[in-house]
Amino acid sequence: MRKPPAPGPPSPDELHHPNAPRGLRLLPALSYNTHRALVLALTFLAYALYHASRKPPSIVKRELAASWPPFADPALLGATDVAFLTSYSLGMFVAGHLGDRLDLRRFLACGMVAGGAAVALFGLGFFLGLHSLAFYVVAQVIAGLLQCTGWPSVVAIVGNWFSGKRRGLIMGVWNAHTSVGNITGSLVAAAMLGYGWGWSFVVPGGMIALGGVLVFFFLAPYPQYVGYYPSPIEPVSEESTDGEDAGATVGGGKDRRDAVGILKALSIPGVVVFALCLFFAKLVAYTFLYWLPFYLSQTAIGGEYMSAASAGYLSVLFDVGGIVGGILAGFISDQLHARATTAAIFMFLAIPSLFLFHAYGSISKVTNIGLMMITGLFVNGPYALITTAVSADLGTHKSLKGDSRALATVTAIIDGTGSLGAALGPFITGFISKKGWDSVFIMLALCAAFAAVLLSIQVKREFPQIIQNRRNRSTSMRRGNTDSGVQPLLVENS
Repeated sequence: MRKPPAPGPPSPDELHHPNAPRGLRLLPALSYNTHRALVLALTFLAYALYHASRKPPSIVKRELAASWPPFADPALLGATDVAFLTSYSLGMFVAGHLGDRLDLRRFLACGMVAGGAAVALFGLGFFLGLHSLAFYVVAQVIAGLLQCTGWPSVVAIVGNWFSGKRRGLIMGVWNAHTSVGNITGSLVAAAMLGYGWGWSFVVPGGMIALGGVLVFFFLAPYPQYVGYYPSPIEPVSEESTDGEDAGATVGGGKDRRDAVGILKALSIPGVVVFALCLFFAKLVAYTFLYWLPFYLSQTAIGGEYMSAASAGYLSVLFDVGGIVGGILAGFISDQLHARATTAAIFMFLAIPSLFLFHAYGSISKVTNIGLMMITGLFVNGPYALITTAVSADLGTHKSLKGDSRALATVTAIIDGTGSLGAALGPFITGFISKKGWDSVFIMLALCAAFAAVLLSIQVKREFPQIIQNRRNRSTSMRRGNTDSGVQPLLVENS
């Protein structure tokens, strides 16, 4: 099937949809592809700022342990991490459900502004000279509850505008926001340490709040809000052909349908398996997010120990590897037409990379950088794939028959379950790191293995269809048709 021509610009009346962002109303009519580029840019910026605001705790750990009671005990540092991540993961299930019922632009913008204020609240303890553990735990709980608005919102918005067989690559590139945010947050927090650790929270908090203002004025969460029919909201189906924006037309169209409940979302084939897999995959990724700078500052690299700020700067290279991993995983999954198989391969390869980084990363800084980036590639690749392309595919699964909102709910279920693992990993690390880092890396390798085994359940069902799709592609190419119309596989459990 040939792709229809791209839709023309909407009329002035269509631009004045009651939910159209105020900032876009002031601009000339934009083409459909220009709108999509703006959506990618704004959601990329939004979630990069979310992650930037989560990096300060890892950067200031050594500073707090050295000079700010009651944080001399690493286990108490882990307690603030688990406070944030537990409230974040539990709030995620509610946030996803709300995201499918409320205007995503307002929901996301309010979450960013309020979440930024909550991040700054933690830093306020420095300026007020507060040494109460309860204050910092409460600040992290508030931040977690507010920041859970971000992920289901941005994935749902991108899923509203993008579909089809190139979704893995598009969302793999887009998901670089996670690593870009981690890098930005590390650099900003490390740079602010010289002025006092409180600034390491206040500045990133202000940045995400400003980002929320941009989202409020310029982000269109649904194509129909700017005059385009929401054709990308069609279920993933093996019967689809190109699927990439097919049939996008100008017009208000019918607004989105009723949102699904959590139980119905859980019944979508693959949701439970990928959610459980992400529990272990995100445990590994977030342990690095919160503890890598501290680990580097406590490890003699080339016979020398580095400062907390230097360790923070060096740790960003883990996320550089993560950017490559996310893009590579998305591209490979599109080529194989199989999400689970790609993620499983990456998780299995993450196991030896973890041990190699721990065993040989202390030889020299060059060795440490190389092994750290390789580890980041294999750890963040499947994590990125599951939280983006897999979540978007399942949120528009053919079992929904195109009559329900499920993107934010499915995304929240998968990432919320993963965030429970993300809460557990840093918390356990705070205790077992006292016995030595060998125990920490054994725990991380076991979790990577559990994730890979869970994915193997999907791979066994996926593999026969992979072979059949390759045969279909070969047959299609012999007939002179280079587009076989094969969609990425999300194999049903029944």
